[in-house]
This record gives sequence, structure tokens and C-alpha cells, in this order.
Amino acid sequence: MNRYFKSAYLFGLLGGIMGLISFIVLTFLREDPTNLNLIFGYVIVPISLYLALRYFKDYTNSGYISFAEGMSVGFVTYMFIALLSFVGIWLILNLSPDLFELIKASKVQALIESKETIVSQVGTESYDATLESVQNMVKTDIAINDSIWKIIPGLFFTIIISIILRKNPN
Repeated sequence: MNRYFKSAYLFGLLGGIMGLISFIVLTFLREDPTNLNLIFGYVIVPISLYLALRYFKDYTNSGYISFAEGMSVGFVTYMFIALLSFVGIWLILNLSPDLFELIKASKVQALIESKETIVSQVGTESYDATLESVQNMVKTDIAINDSIWKIIPGLFFTIIISIILRKNPN
């Protein structure tokens, strides 16, 4: 079983580290690094998944990979990326409470600036509930949100890449 996940751990670790590096770099460049970090996640996750699945196929499994093997290796890879992202961002925000307050203020300000548009689309009650939710946000919320946005595209890209790389020994 370990041979199935060697590449998943390796490239999951690489993807998680790259995600944290992007968060740290964006922290110095922007007030709220979370939104742009999600975009970098959409690049990092599929690249890490492709490398993990390709490595597994070429170097661990004699040039073959089934859809099920691809899904298994991909699942471990994107979950590892999400877990590292969660822990890293949570630690960064706990070590830098000022950064958390800047992110929170930026999100509240964005909601206030977009109030008319949001109210016209979803109504006043939904806007007020969202504003209250953002004002009550905690550090874990930011880390969980980033992790979720690594898992969702991770599943999507795992399916696609597993189909593309699939080659059975028959």
C-alpha cells in the first residue's frame, strides 16, 4: 500500500509547501492575500496532481495506472495539500494576529463597498447575515476556506488527470 502513496506524499508535500510560500509572499504584496492565494491554488493543485500521478505511473507502477489507482493517489495528494495549507495558514495567522485583523477588515470593507449589488441579488437579510458572519470570523475560518478550495478543484482535476493518464496492462 505504501508504494501507492509514495508519490502522493511527495507531491502533496511539494504542493502544500508551494501553497504556503504563495500565501507568505502574497502577505507582503497585498493586504488580503487569501483571494489571490486561491488562484495560485488552482495552478498548484493540478500541477501537483499531474506530477504525482505521472510519477506513480512511470516510476512505481511500470507504466500503468488504472482509474481507481489514479483516484486513490490523487485523493491523498490533494488532501495532503489541503491539510498542509490548513495547518500552515492557521499557524501564520496565529503568529501574526495583525495579519488576521487586516484580512478580516478587508473582507468587511469589500462587503460594505458591494452592498448595493449584493442586496439587489440576494436581499437585505442575506447581506446582513453575511456581514455578521464575516465580522465574527475566526482564524480557523480562513484556513478551512483555503483548504476547501484545494479539495474541490483537487477532486475535479484528479478525475480528469486519472482518465487522461489511465493505461491498463491489458
